[in-house]
Amino acid sequence: MIAVCDYGIGNLASAEKALLAVGAPARLVRRPEEAAQASGIVLPGVGSFAACARALRNSGFDELCRAAVLEERPLLGICVGMQLLFEASEESPGTAGLGLLGGVVRRLPPGRRRPQMQWNLVTPTRPNGLLATPEWFYFVHSYYAVPERDDDVLARADYGVCLPAVVGRGRLLATQFHPEKSGPAGLWLLARFAESCAAT
Repeated sequence: MIAVCDYGIGNLASAEKALLAVGAPARLVRRPEEAAQASGIVLPGVGSFAACARALRNSGFDELCRAAVLEERPLLGICVGMQLLFEASEESPGTAGLGLLGGVVRRLPPGRRRPQMQWNLVTPTRPNGLLATPEWFYFVHSYYAVPERDDDVLARADYGVCLPAVVGRGRLLATQFHPEKSGPAGLWLLARFAESCAAT
């Protein structure tokens, strides 16, 4: 079972439905204990960094995500779920992220519409289990991650800045875009993630 974390920050059923559409045994879970035996974890996120970080801690899903990384279970962060993997965000000074990846989240530079709410071309920068060739994906965000380590960046997109679109280390992976809203390319990506979960 792939557990999609529902920690009370909005309707997260679209990620579950997209995984089910590619044949993955996904289930929306509202308590960390429901995901104790899950073969993979999906951490979506919508809204502000502070609200999501607070809800994550209050629900106990923060510890679930840390345990998944220590146990080398596949973990996929999506949108704000990706940003939460880092240490902090300019959007919410004083609010700590999970710190599973080194770096911070910064506001998109001036001169471009914020949020970026459009399709954008994502190009792999190194081999990874989610994306093999350049593909178009759907973004909705005003902030972007700046990892400490260049080798944590697996793919990039251009939006006035060359922003990390896919990041990861080992079995920890994350996308700034929404694969569940990105048509066939997004479904293909989620299918690859599901395959990695089945291999655990």
